[in-house]
Amino acid sequence: MFLSNKPKVATFRADYAKHADFCDIFRNDATPLYLLAFLLTTNHEESEQCFILTVEEAFKEQAVFKEWARSWVRRRVIENAIAMVSPALCRSGEKGNLWGPGQHETPQECEIGTVTKLDAFERFVFVLSILERYSKWDCSLLLGCTVNRVAEARMNALRRLPDLAALFPRGDGLPMRRLRVTA
Repeated sequence: MFLSNKPKVATFRADYAKHADFCDIFRNDATPLYLLAFLLTTNHEESEQCFILTVEEAFKEQAVFKEWARSWVRRRVIENAIAMVSPALCRSGEKGNLWGPGQHETPQECEIGTVTKLDAFERFVFVLSILERYSKWDCSLLLGCTVNRVAEARMNALRRLPDLAALFPRGDGLPMRRLRVTA
């Protein structure tokens, strides 16, 4: 007698990302996702592991809204990199890899190299707050530290990156597209 106009549960699942959606994301965004992993880990082997782990997790995940899938993947890359590097522990003295061959670097490769020379914690804060545009609060939650520590690390990173700081006047974020992969 009373029929509901609500869609059935079977059609509700259509709003979730499917394997094909994740395949499209990894096919279209592989280079920027790998660059994000590299900027955080500064190590090609760890970047590959981070990327592969994210791919594996994406195909196991069953509850990501289709509209959020791309940001979910980026967030998983970041979370996996945090787990691998543990930036809050301030591992010092570790040498990162060069992004490219090193002899005839393009301006983008120089920018990448400059970011990778930051200490781990400052680098994570810079990438998360400036490049990925996370709030200080979100950075503090992800990195397991206080908002004040994030703010201090951000200021220190910006002081150490004067050439990159000129690229984003008035505190605007530096979009990842500025740091392009040329390989």
